[in-house]
Amino acid sequence: MEGTCLYLPVVILLVQCSPSFAVTVTTNRHKVEVEEFSDAVLSCTFRTEKDQNPRIEWKKKGRDVSFVYFEGNFRGPFEDRATIDGATVTLKRVTQDDAGEYRCEISAPLDTVNLGETNVTLKVLVPPHTPSCEIPSAAVTGSVVQLHCRDQQSIPPATYSWFKDNLPIFQPRHANATYVINSHTGVLEFKAVVKEDSGRYSCLASNGVGSPKMCEGKHMTIEDVNVSAVVAAVLVVCLVVVVCGCGGYLLHRSGFFSRESFWISQCHGAAHISSQTLHRTEDTSNVNYVLPPQEPQDFKHTQSFML
Repeated sequence: MEGTCLYLPVVILLVQCSPSFAVTVTTNRHKVEVEEFSDAVLSCTFRTEKDQNPRIEWKKKGRDVSFVYFEGNFRGPFEDRATIDGATVTLKRVTQDDAGEYRCEISAPLDTVNLGETNVTLKVLVPPHTPSCEIPSAAVTGSVVQLHCRDQQSIPPATYSWFKDNLPIFQPRHANATYVINSHTGVLEFKAVVKEDSGRYSCLASNGVGSPKMCEGKHMTIEDVNVSAVVAAVLVVCLVVVVCGCGGYLLHRSGFFSRESFWISQCHGAAHISSQTLHRTEDTSNVNYVLPPQEPQDFKHTQSFML
């Protein structure tokens, strides 16, 4: 009996000093990547100390924190397209609007440390769309030509490869190549095109999600500079200059320009005379102008009248 009394305080002390367990919340995938319009599973598991019916909440972070699951119901856009198993949530047919960071919160009021949480980031992948291609229809030999290919909607961003007449154009392996391909921007640049570069060009966009997509091919024609046309144009210009010069010379010899000068001088003289007349008229009007007599303030008898 005495031995039992000795051990009893020790047992009570151990019970009182036993550590309390906090609510633990974990996930098996902190980053979830799924294709657009497929289902996304956001896992959340928890362990409590005493509370067997803790409160489960899911929230989505953004500019403002919004509820996904609260008080046993899904909220907002997830109301009709989400399910929950334990604390793990499955979102149906996710879109780009669903991408973001989610937080699972477990609240156990009966536990000593009664709150725990974990975060899950959802990334929605978008396969390539048909890229838009800008391919010139014609160019002149020796000029710099750029072909553009772009897909603005794919996630992650697409990489691009070019084809000529349905055959792949490989990345150049030497520095003095006549073209350059940027697989990230989709630009195919020819430093100086030649006639052999003529052909039907198309571009393929791919990002590892879904099937790659190709734009419709367009034909580009490279033409030589038409030297004969340039020479003919120069000759025509020279001929026009000569004809104009000879015509002007003949008109001058026939006195056309001198008579024109005479009429111009006559008009100038008439304009000068009219200007002088105008000035004289203004001077005369100024000389003859007499201020009207002012009425006297008081009436005074200034003249005698005889009958």
